[in-house]
Amino acid sequence: MKPRIVALATLLLLLAGCGSDGGSPEPAASPLSPAAQLGENIFKDESLSASGRMSCQTCHALATGHAGASSLPAELGGADLTLQSTRTAPSIRYLHFNGAFHFDDEDTPTGGFFWDGRAESLQAQAGEPFLNPREMALPTRAAVVERLRAAPYAGEFERVFGAGILADVERAYERMTFALAQYQREDAEFAAFSSKYDAFLAGRAQLTAQEARGLELFNAADKGNCAACHPSERGADGTPPLFTDFTYDALGVPRNPELRVNDDPAYFDLGLCARADLADRTDLCGAFKVPSLRNVALRKRYFHNGRFADLREVVDFYVTRDTAPERWYPVVDGVVRKFDDLPPAYHGNVNTSEAPYDRKAGDAPALTPDEIDAVVAFLRTLSDDWQP
Repeated sequence: MKPRIVALATLLLLLAGCGSDGGSPEPAASPLSPAAQLGENIFKDESLSASGRMSCQTCHALATGHAGASSLPAELGGADLTLQSTRTAPSIRYLHFNGAFHFDDEDTPTGGFFWDGRAESLQAQAGEPFLNPREMALPTRAAVVERLRAAPYAGEFERVFGAGILADVERAYERMTFALAQYQREDAEFAAFSSKYDAFLAGRAQLTAQEARGLELFNAADKGNCAACHPSERGADGTPPLFTDFTYDALGVPRNPELRVNDDPAYFDLGLCARADLADRTDLCGAFKVPSLRNVALRKRYFHNGRFADLREVVDFYVTRDTAPERWYPVVDGVVRKFDDLPPAYHGNVNTSEAPYDRKAGDAPALTPDEIDAVVAFLRTLSDDWQP
């Protein structure tokens, strides 16, 4: 599915310097460039927030594959860390292989950063959390740069980017976000390709029988069909898979009562069509970014609204969403209210044509419980820092 996008991902990997000899890519050179070292300091600097207690790594922690660090459906931010964000913090690992948002030749929305693809680049994405009132919550770029001037690495910032740059708010902000992007491009932690599955692809490890069965089910078009959006095979040149095709899908994820913004019954997160530039594309309402499944087993919350906290439950939802919808959605007067996190006008946007969604209530799910366990076992092989 979408071979052009897979080819694009392969090209991006090559441009990033990944190996093509059948082994895993070489890690980024060490030490980091001066700009990337500054980016690391900025990434971990809690002083660059209104609360003085929140940094980029607060929401993108190493232990969770650079996804949300807490078990909350969305992280807490704001001036006093009491405002909950409206979406789950996505993983930013392997993200620098992504590209700008666009529509491909088949009018498929592709690329972009954040769950709705609104940022055009890694650098553009890096600049938003500082000013988001539910995140780092500083009021202006000038306020961010004022904090930079007081940072212990301010002198190094001027040495790298030019004397007096911190007196120019716009230039300083642009260089700050550039440094953050460089850190994510250069530090091997953001693209280690060090999972058991990478070792398996390189011939240095064997999958267990259950993991191998899970891979088979993951790929099978009439079973899990996961590889349709999360390609699992190497590129034609040997580059490793990213487990995303960078597209978008409307999955009809159940509404999450733990998400504070949902206390308002009139609130709906419409995904792509909530963007001002896509407001007229009502066919995209409910569509969110297809995330990479690398390190998926390390995450504490799943989907844009953090509805699920258990990986097995996620796979179970995929295969029983339509065969046993009463398990996932409210039942009112004996009627299941499917896709309850979308207004009824957009229910037709939800993917019901591809396996495993091409079933109706009472049908057998695409995967049995044992097969779900096998897929989950395989997904656990995608976590970095695997040791034999």
